[in-house]
Amino acid sequence: MKLRIRYNALYTYDGPASLSPHLVRIFPRMDLFVSVETTRFTTHPSGDVQWRRDLFDNLIACCFFPQTVESLPFELALDLEVRERNPFHFLLDSRALQMPCDYSQEEREILSAFLDPGPSSFVLPAPLAPRAPRPTVETLVCFIRWFHENLEYERREAGDPQTPEVTLQRGKGSCRDFVALFARSLRRNGMAARLASGFVWEGDKAEEDRHAESALHAWVEAYLPGAGWVGLDPTNGVFCDHHFVTTAVGLNHWDISPITGTYFANDALPSTMTTSLDVRKT
Repeated sequence: MKLRIRYNALYTYDGPASLSPHLVRIFPRMDLFVSVETTRFTTHPSGDVQWRRDLFDNLIACCFFPQTVESLPFELALDLEVRERNPFHFLLDSRALQMPCDYSQEEREILSAFLDPGPSSFVLPAPLAPRAPRPTVETLVCFIRWFHENLEYERREAGDPQTPEVTLQRGKGSCRDFVALFARSLRRNGMAARLASGFVWEGDKAEEDRHAESALHAWVEAYLPGAGWVGLDPTNGVFCDHHFVTTAVGLNHWDISPITGTYFANDALPSTMTTSLDVRKT
C-alpha cells in the first residue's frame, strides 16, 4: 500500500530565543517492506541541517540555528510504498521457544543494556511476573493483551513518560508510559527489549479506537533468536505489522524522542508547542 504522511511541529516563544542544536528523529528506518518515494523536510530558514546516523543507526537531522528566533517550525512530507507483512512470519531458534530465551554469550554481551531488569524492588502484576519457562510467542501475546485490556489509554503529548510504578498505580497512561512499563516487564522476564517510535496507519479502525491518529506512536521491540527484533504494541495489544513505520529505536525514551533540543533567553521566556500529523492511505 502507499502511505502519505504529513507531520508538523511548531515551537513559539514570547520573544527572541537562542537555540541549542535540535535532533530530529522522524525519518523511516527503511527495509525490504518500506520504500521512501519522496521526502521533504524543512525547518527555520536560518537552520543548518546536517544528516547523521546515531548510536542505534537511526537517521537523524542535526539542526543548528545561529540566529535568535521567535518561532521554530519542523515540517515533514513523506510518500511511502509499504509492503504487506505478516508479523508472525518467523521461526524461532530452539533456544527461544520458551521464555526466558537462552541467549548465547555473544548475544548477552551485545544485548546487555537491553537486558537490564531495573530495580529489584519493582513488583510486576502477577500476569506479567516471571514464572517457570513458558511458550515464548503465546506468552508475549498474553502480555500485550493484558496491557490492552487492563490499562486505560490517555492522550498526553508533552512531558516525560510516567514511571512504571505510577502507570500501574493509576491504571492508565499514554503510549510512552505503556512502553516504559512493557520494556521493564520484558527485561524482568529475561527478554532483551528496546523502545521504538514512528508512524501508524489506523485508517481501518473505528475512530474511537485510534490512538496514534494525530501524534507519533511508541511501541517495544523484543529480540528473539531466530526472529530478530520483533515489534510489540501494548497500547493496541498487537504484534507490529506493515501498519507500523519505525523512525527510531533506542534504550530509553530520549533515544526515540521525535525532536530534542532546548532554548535560552536572558529572562524567563514562555513557549508553546503545537503538532499535527496526517497519515493516510493513497
